[in-house]
Amino acid sequence: MKKKSVRTGAKGNLWRRIARNWGLYLLLLPALTLLICFTYKPMYGVLIAFKEYKPVKGILGSAWADPWYKYLKKFFDSFQFKTTIRNTLVITLYSMLVMFPLPIVLALGVNQLKNRTYRKIFQTVTYMPHFISTVVMVGLLTLLLSPGSGLLGAICGMLGIEAPNFLGQPSAFKHLYVWSDVWQHVGWDSIIYIAALSSVDPSLYEAATVDGATNLQKIKYVDIPMLVPTAVIMLIMRFGSLMSLGFEKVYLMQNDLNLTASEVISTYVYKIGIINVQYSYSAAINLFSTVINFILLVLVNQISKKVSDNSLW
Repeated sequence: MKKKSVRTGAKGNLWRRIARNWGLYLLLLPALTLLICFTYKPMYGVLIAFKEYKPVKGILGSAWADPWYKYLKKFFDSFQFKTTIRNTLVITLYSMLVMFPLPIVLALGVNQLKNRTYRKIFQTVTYMPHFISTVVMVGLLTLLLSPGSGLLGAICGMLGIEAPNFLGQPSAFKHLYVWSDVWQHVGWDSIIYIAALSSVDPSLYEAATVDGATNLQKIKYVDIPMLVPTAVIMLIMRFGSLMSLGFEKVYLMQNDLNLTASEVISTYVYKIGIINVQYSYSAAINLFSTVINFILLVLVNQISKKVSDNSLW
């Protein structure tokens, strides 16, 4: 009886708080409506992965696949399964190893710049590439590295040597993808760490100076510990998208020569679903990658919670 009364009291308090702050909940209503309509409502479309989907019949009108895991099994048995999984993991892990620490290093460097003018100029220069569209970015790579019409080809032609075709080499694809991403996004990704450093209590730096600490010691004992919670959260979120490599840039950089290294899950889903019109098959592949991402997110979050007491929830 006590438990029941406690629950009833808690529910009553909840409704009283809602009634008291009805204006705030009214402001929340449009965002909540959009979230439900465009995020949760479309989730029933995951049924396509388990049906013989026909656009004419719709999702609910289409027959169930027999067996229900037919398209998942088809992907596991396909010759592209190992290739797409391997390429996706290689590029995402490589990108994580490079793109995770570099924004932190950049933020620590920016924090050491005492001259405001130099600091603003440096930040602007490093942020600007982020606003270049993916199409323009890949176009720049082509203009620079094309052996026939690019800058590299022109220089090699002047020197009388054959220009290497980096854009067509499977072994070079992951390096071009990751390091062009570094140039484009590291400055922007460092903003969150710079913001975290701006909240450090100045008295900590003053105390470190009084104790005779050098700049490197201040970074080691003041800055880095303050960045750890933010860095852990960002790392957890990166693991939550490990199997979701961006589609646009990979697809634009793809060609027949580097396809063995550039075919990832997102591009394969596009080709199967949109080009080959196999909606159920492409939905099953995408569902597989989403489930893996969710499992990794929960697993890494729990590990982080036990090891460092920092977690998403």
